[in-house]
Order: sequence, then structure tokens, then C-alpha cells
Amino acid sequence: MKQPFVLAPRYRLDDESIWLEGIDPARHYWIAVNGENSLKVAIPGLTVSCITEWKQSVRKFRALQPGQQMDLLRAANACSIHCISENCYAIASEIQGFPVWHLFDAEALENLLRTGHPDWQFSPKDIDLGRQIIWRSFQQATELHESFINKTF
Repeated sequence: MKQPFVLAPRYRLDDESIWLEGIDPARHYWIAVNGENSLKVAIPGLTVSCITEWKQSVRKFRALQPGQQMDLLRAANACSIHCISENCYAIASEIQGFPVWHLFDAEALENLLRTGHPDWQFSPKDIDLGRQIIWRSFQQATELHESFINKTF
């Protein structure tokens, strides 16, 4: 059986393909991998409690050098931004059970980080993206529960 191999291109704001589906109220970046609507992932984004923290995060991102990384800590999960080279950054994710790195240029990633600003307003259409995160967590909890029951009995 062939294992799927997913290669994510470097996302840029001027891409011809539409890769950014939206940003939900919890600041997850919804990305169509390789512009494929059937392969969507929600990458945890920057969340802060105050403007000072947001400014520090943006400055830390701008100061990243090749080989360095920056962690975006969240209540439920963590995400790391890896500086690959001068204008290439990666965020790790998982697609269909396989690890993949999404590559961004500096401008695209900084614009995503700007949505972490406490005053940023999400689009009303992106509320549904937030609902999808909740739905996925319910599905995973149900699958874990069923797996546990099947192994126990």
C-alpha cells in the first residue's frame, strides 16, 4: 500500500491559489494544503492577553535567525515557528496522520501573527471555522471513548 506524501509549498500573500480559508475567533489559521479544498488544516495561531505581549511576539518573530524557533503557547496545544532561511519559515502540522511542515514567507506569516492582536476582529463567516474545531474535538473524544470500550470488553 502506498503511503501518501504531502508536500506543502511556501505560502505567500500573492499566491494565485487561495490557501488561507480563514482565521477563526480562537486564532486558528485554516489552510487549504496545496490549495486543495479537501485537505484543510487548522494551525494554532498567536493568542495574547495584551498589546505588550503581542508586540513582544511580533518582535521575537522578526528577530528569528535561521535555525531558531519561536513557540506559540496555547491552553490546549502548542505551535512552533521554525526559521528555515532568511525568508522561509515553517509551522509543523499533521495531515492524515503524517507530519508536514507548512512553509511561509516572512510577509505572509507576519500578517497571520498580526491577527493575534487583542483588538483584531474576525470575519463573521469564520465563526463556522471555530465550530469545526469544536466538532473535531467531540469526534476525537468519541473515537477515543469507543476505542477504550472495545479494548476493555
